[in-house]
Amino acid sequence: MTENADHMSFDVTAVLERAAAGERITPEEALHLYRDAPLHALGSAADAVRRRRYAGTEHIATYIIERNINYTNVCVTACKFCAFYAAPKDKAKGWTRDLDDILRRCAETVELGGTQIMFQGGHHPDYGVEYYEKHFAAIKAEFPQLVIHSLGASEVEHMARISKVSVEEAITRIHEAGLDSFAGAGAELLPARPRKAIAPLKESGERWLEIMETAHGLGVESTSTMLMGTGETNAERIEHLRMIRDVQDRTGGFRAFIPYTYQPENNHLKGRTQATIFEYLRMIAIARLFMDNIVHIQGSWLTTGKEAGQLSLHYGADDLGSIMLEENVVSAAGAKHRSNRMEIIDLIRRAGRVPAQRTTTYEHIVVHDDPANDPVDERVMSHISSTAIEGGTAHPELKLLASN
Repeated sequence: MTENADHMSFDVTAVLERAAAGERITPEEALHLYRDAPLHALGSAADAVRRRRYAGTEHIATYIIERNINYTNVCVTACKFCAFYAAPKDKAKGWTRDLDDILRRCAETVELGGTQIMFQGGHHPDYGVEYYEKHFAAIKAEFPQLVIHSLGASEVEHMARISKVSVEEAITRIHEAGLDSFAGAGAELLPARPRKAIAPLKESGERWLEIMETAHGLGVESTSTMLMGTGETNAERIEHLRMIRDVQDRTGGFRAFIPYTYQPENNHLKGRTQATIFEYLRMIAIARLFMDNIVHIQGSWLTTGKEAGQLSLHYGADDLGSIMLEENVVSAAGAKHRSNRMEIIDLIRRAGRVPAQRTTTYEHIVVHDDPANDPVDERVMSHISSTAIEGGTAHPELKLLASN
């Protein structure tokens, strides 16, 4: 059968009905749906799956308050989509935060109601397992209430190589020092062709998944991510999902799947390819239908915008991620979307859902079912401005935050 004949013979409606009913679909079926299913029908099927999975709480959509502390921008991997990194020899551009600065940011996070730290940065040529042990232990000693949901397989591969230890030892040591879970960083695109095109110095997609599977076996769960819009094909996007789903079948260690879109400013790709909002919404829906073994699908308003984030709640997403008291990596590439707690609560409510602040493991801290009891967050917004501009001089990596 020719490709065109196969394309014409595919019954979109029948597969959508099967998927909406909870049946597992194949990668080939997922690709057909991603390309050809009517957008509204695709979203409706995904939302049906979400409602059934969350029966009893399907009216709720969640968010978390966290801070993404970028500890250094010095990096040896030089990914082509990244506008954040500095080469190790670039002394003028490169920087590293000291431990006192990191602990001060943790203290502010606690003061502002944050529950989670995302500790992420470059692959510094001098930072092995010992560096992360020291910092995680210090954070936990002063702020045991903060969850350290940080790093990913790429950082583990790097630190193990620097310290000349196994990946298993690296994971065990940083977990014992205070790491609670991995953030799924460094997945980008897992299939070989697009991964080599945008991150040629990183480990393979298969190796990324192997390290995550090892972490899950050691009791360290994670999220999973995908970077859309760097020139990958539709088939490669679905293959990325397939690779994650296969590991999840074996481990059950991925808590969530989070697709986000490439930002075009200040990087080597120069915006030659980007994912549209419709491609993004279709991916949210396909993820909910195809990744039947992953509980949470997160909408990424930070890269797509608040309206798209709101729409994602009707295409299978159950969570809008983080308010983010601080974020610098995708901001450096042009992501200018900002929000505060009240705005996220209102965004979720106007999407027809009841907002709920959650923990890292998705337990509800507070459900905002009565608008009369909504919190007031002037402190958060004034904090962002004062953090971005200290002593009248903006940190180079915080300039975008200063505009808020």
